[in-house]
Amino acid sequence: MSEFSRRDLLRNIGLSVTLGLTLDAQEAGHVHQMAAAEKQTAGGVYKPKVFNAHEWATLRRLCDLIIPADEHSKGALDAGAPEFIDLLASHNDEISALYTGGLAWLDAAMRKRNDATFVEAKPEQQTALLDLIAYRKNASPDLSAGIKFFEWARKMTADAYYTSKIGIEDLGYMGNKAVAKFEVPAEALEYALKRSGL
Repeated sequence: MSEFSRRDLLRNIGLSVTLGLTLDAQEAGHVHQMAAAEKQTAGGVYKPKVFNAHEWATLRRLCDLIIPADEHSKGALDAGAPEFIDLLASHNDEISALYTGGLAWLDAAMRKRNDATFVEAKPEQQTALLDLIAYRKNASPDLSAGIKFFEWARKMTADAYYTSKIGIEDLGYMGNKAVAKFEVPAEALEYALKRSGL
């Protein structure tokens, strides 16, 4: 891929994200490939383009808290969500400003509550702050900016995760394959019927 088309692709995806459009899985796959190539070129360690070392550590911790690894699958860090966000932010000033401002907000809010930056705080303090900003019902002059930032961070982390190889495997997506018969899993039917009130 030429540098011009690469730049255009990242700019267009970043624009789609800022406009709230649905992220195209194929284009997102290209971003993951670019991040992997840059990581490989740098000796296996991705070098952030937008974030300083502290912001990068904060973004990585935030992505890990949003989609952590568990016994079932790997998490957002293994899926390359921070790299995905950094690449898009490096080609979109609005995303860049949103993240640098949002990460600074996390630090300021954590200092106010616990006298530590977000990454220095204890895990339970980190999740307590995220529990506050995860819900619009908690909106207040003190939390509104954090709530708006967390909406973006959660969405972009999920987009990055579920468009990565790890996220696609987690979903169990097998691609377009011919099947002799399609059957809805019994658990899905039970769940749908239970929720519908029928």
